[in-house]
Amino acid sequence: MEQYAGIDVSLDSASVCIVDAQGKILKEAKVACEPQALIAWLAAHGTPMARIGLEAGPLSQWLFAEMKAAGLPVELLETRHVRAAFKAMPVKTDRKDARGIAQLMRLGWFRPVHCKSLPAQEVRALLTTRKLLQAKRQDVEMSLRGVLRGFGLKVGPTTPKTFADRVRDLVAQHDTLQTIADALLKARAVLEQEFKTIEKRLYQLARASAPTRRLMTTPGVGAIVALTFASAIDDPARFRSSRVVGAHFGLTPRKHQSGETDVTGRISRIGDHGVRVALYEAANVILTRAVTGSDLKSWALGVARRAGMRKAKVALARKLAVVLHRMLADGTTFMASKVAPSAAVAA
Repeated sequence: MEQYAGIDVSLDSASVCIVDAQGKILKEAKVACEPQALIAWLAAHGTPMARIGLEAGPLSQWLFAEMKAAGLPVELLETRHVRAAFKAMPVKTDRKDARGIAQLMRLGWFRPVHCKSLPAQEVRALLTTRKLLQAKRQDVEMSLRGVLRGFGLKVGPTTPKTFADRVRDLVAQHDTLQTIADALLKARAVLEQEFKTIEKRLYQLARASAPTRRLMTTPGVGAIVALTFASAIDDPARFRSSRVVGAHFGLTPRKHQSGETDVTGRISRIGDHGVRVALYEAANVILTRAVTGSDLKSWALGVARRAGMRKAKVALARKLAVVLHRMLADGTTFMASKVAPSAAVAA
């Protein structure tokens, strides 16, 4: 009789539950949250598993990769599906979560998640670090502006290069404010330097990667957008069609239809937020700046005339997701002449 396992992962330990084909619980345990410990525990059980479930999370990709390499039939589960399935449980514990995941494995009611390759994870970690440094630098600047404003000193409009000199001019006659400004400006300088170091590394990766260089031939798509999209896609073949990529990143409208009710809502915003932001920024560049390859821009401006600029940017971001995925799948550079006919149909 087939058996199924569910693993609920936490930082130190993992709750494991094994059920049979009828859903009867056969074995439960707390195991150290380490790949070798889980592999050894499942091997000691004796009976091979038909499926083993792991909820997607920060630790689960590492565990998934190691267990998959050991030949175990492990699946990575979509977090939203797992949470939706567990909403009916009045009591939530790690033990019950492991039981629930095991039952999902038994019933087959789950959506497997792609476990990204190590290079893709490394690029995403660099992108996350860049975004964090950028946000902290902005926090320091805004905090310094707020402190000075309390003393009637307004920094006003500045550029990254003129900000520090402007602040020093304002606090020149205030000893206490000079101490505060010096400390925050030093912190800002360190954040700026590290931000530039990470960004330089990302640009080097973009130039060294042929797929990323191909994506950068698209209007509005620079190194950061290309790396963000390519690392999120990782393996283009995992999508059956380029058309589903927009929905994968939450750029298609929600739909609720039941009986006489049929409502089309705003975009779903599921999936990778960073990719969605990157595609929207690329769409904004195409629509607000002079760019070459204007077929995409012409189509989006037509949408803007009918539905407004905000919706046009979202629609263009969705089209960019489709186009960029097809470029990755086919290994081709951007060809404006091929975008125009599809854009005309979509309009």
